[in-house]
Amino acid sequence: MREFTYVITDREGIHARPAGLLVKEASKFSSTITLKKGDKSGDAKRIFAVMGLAAKKDEEIMVIAEGSDENEAVLAMETFLKANL
Repeated sequence: MREFTYVITDREGIHARPAGLLVKEASKFSSTITLKKGDKSGDAKRIFAVMGLAAKKDEEIMVIAEGSDENEAVLAMETFLKANL
């Protein structure tokens, strides 16, 4: 299992466009990728789960990857978040 935390920098938080792109990026991996914010968590491969976190600017999320390609998944998700959110 690999994990990291990220603070949302996009002024609109996680909204529809980047959420869709995030799901597309997460779906490239066979590992289970989970996003957590506070007591909420959701599958990063499901748009409603990502949107359901309602992550706003300056809020911290945790990304957890578990599976055969978890190292690659964590690196890709971190790169994606820094570039888009």
